[in-house]
Amino acid sequence: MRGVAARRRVAFFGRSYDAGAVVTPPLPAFLLPLREKVALWAGVDAGAFSMALINEYPPGAPIGWHRDAPQYDIVAGISLLSSCRMKFRPYVRPDARPSAEGVRRIATHEIHLERRSAYLMTGESRNAYEHHIPAVTTLRYSITFRTVRP
Repeated sequence: MRGVAARRRVAFFGRSYDAGAVVTPPLPAFLLPLREKVALWAGVDAGAFSMALINEYPPGAPIGWHRDAPQYDIVAGISLLSSCRMKFRPYVRPDARPSAEGVRRIATHEIHLERRSAYLMTGESRNAYEHHIPAVTTLRYSITFRTVRP
């Protein structure tokens, strides 16, 4: 994923990270009721969530530090099957990062995502921070819905 080996299986629907370069199937019917609930909670029209991504994380699979693809705005996620921790740290542009060897940036915030819980990243949590999930200890699935930036 973006030049980094990812130890997970994914299924994209509606759109992909490749800004339209990859053809993806439309959202399947089984995701539409969940998208409706998430949209109601987020206060947006369900159709605004034009991308859905289903991830399967086997034991030992992490998600590295990143910000979501820039063409997307609101990110709504549902954590399934097992819990995990999601860590956040301020985002620093690659050209503004310290060049000193061994300088390590640390997480400033952490949330515990229980199984069957939902989270919403918008505003500063989406734009001013990057996030990661340490390696999971048991099988985990997630479904994320994304809106496209205006």
